[in-house]
Amino acid sequence: MTSRKYLSEIRPSRHLLSVGLLAAAALFLAGTLAWSQAPARSGSGRGGRGGSGRGRGLQADLDHPIMPIGTHIPDFTLPGADGKTHSLSEWAGAKFLAVVFECNHCPVSQIYEGRIKKLYEDYRGKGVALVAINPNNPGSVRLNEEGYTDLEDSLPEMKLRLADRHITWPYLYDGETQTIATKFGVVATPHIYIFDQERKLRYQGRIDDNQNEALVKSQDARNAMDALLAGKPVPVENTRAFGCSTKWLSKQVGSESRGAEMEKIKAEPVKLNEAGADELKKLRANASGKVQVVTFWSTKCTACADTFDELEMTYRMYRLRAFTLVTVATDPPADQPAVMDFLKTKYASGANLQATVDHTALQSAFGEKWKANSIFTAVIAQDGTVIYKKEGKLALPDLLALRRVSQAHMPDTGYPGSQAYWQEDFKKSR
Repeated sequence: MTSRKYLSEIRPSRHLLSVGLLAAAALFLAGTLAWSQAPARSGSGRGGRGGSGRGRGLQADLDHPIMPIGTHIPDFTLPGADGKTHSLSEWAGAKFLAVVFECNHCPVSQIYEGRIKKLYEDYRGKGVALVAINPNNPGSVRLNEEGYTDLEDSLPEMKLRLADRHITWPYLYDGETQTIATKFGVVATPHIYIFDQERKLRYQGRIDDNQNEALVKSQDARNAMDALLAGKPVPVENTRAFGCSTKWLSKQVGSESRGAEMEKIKAEPVKLNEAGADELKKLRANASGKVQVVTFWSTKCTACADTFDELEMTYRMYRLRAFTLVTVATDPPADQPAVMDFLKTKYASGANLQATVDHTALQSAFGEKWKANSIFTAVIAQDGTVIYKKEGKLALPDLLALRRVSQAHMPDTGYPGSQAYWQEDFKKSR
């Protein structure tokens, strides 16, 4: 699987919720009103619910109605990404309380991370507390919905995001039971709720009106906070949140589930083509127009299998974007049957090559050196520049570095600010 296998904390078991006729109707209605989060195969630029900037807003799920204005905040106790358990009572002394639902995997949520930080910093000195909650269950997110992330929505991976992005506001996890998300009726990530001093809801919906921060015209959350601080009525109490739809437990079953997605992946054909020195030189030059990950491996390499799994999973996450994975077996051509058997066990339906030259000629053609019968992975940008390379097994930090550098060099494709978000990580690593 993905980086989950490296995490020391194992996710608890989850109970699947049954999907009745009402839920099916709700999902159908939401689907007609929402955009697909998976990146578009065509060049339309509408890569997800954030679209090209301005969100139309998402309709509430009929099974999870949005909390009405005037509702008293429900009590909660949830685990945090800081390793502590947090309860609503911690913020009893705050004048007002903002609860924003965000997550790891959603590109719109990532883009709004900086704006959430500004809200937290700008208003905490004015008596406004801000708490973030991840409502998503990671088992309800398909791989093709993870095309803009390095991490999933589990609590262990929230801890990694907190450390990497230096998140200072409370970031809590409700994905195990979704009890709180259900009471709030969370439509999307991000989705913000603002409560007054009596902890009655006074505003819910979007943070502002445009995913592209340079084009924002209405600062809806700020307007609500400013009105409450001034003792005035909130000018607009309800707006439609936009972003990535909440990944409810019910999404773990059915034709749109990850399980169904994996069954389709397993049915894809696995192919193996030969590659000599000329083909390897072309591979290194990268005329694909995409970020290209090339991994050289051998059936004689004991460390190859785990890394191979992680790269295949990354490919399944990113393959609808400007991203490709090419695996190159370095075993002698006579070992092709064993190579093919290995590829089939990994459901490696991407581009697979069998080198037809010896180790020395292979390395000379590709322009890199590594030990024979080992694994070597390189990330090549669209201009042919090697932007990441690693010999040996990809441990968790290596896998995340590979994913982040790949994200930093892929275009936004419908999410203004996404590439800039990942460029921050890339610059830190230089």
